[in-house]
Amino acid sequence: MMAGRSVRINVSIPEEILDSLNQLALPRNRSRLICESLRHYILQKKNAELEKKLEEGYRACAKESTALARQFEEVDLEGWG
Repeated sequence: MMAGRSVRINVSIPEEILDSLNQLALPRNRSRLICESLRHYILQKKNAELEKKLEEGYRACAKESTALARQFEEVDLEGWG
């Protein structure tokens, strides 16, 4: 993700989160820490959505494969018995 121009926003957060933020961030680097945290959170959300779609696709493919295998099961067993 490329960094574009920065935009100033106002947000409200609980005081205990602000205290933790101030402890973690170097002086005058709160914005960077917040930005990195949001970038990480957004990436996790996108990855979770992708994994969900992949899982749905794999399940659909497995159902199709099972149905196809059943259709050819009799043909596969011919000549063996």
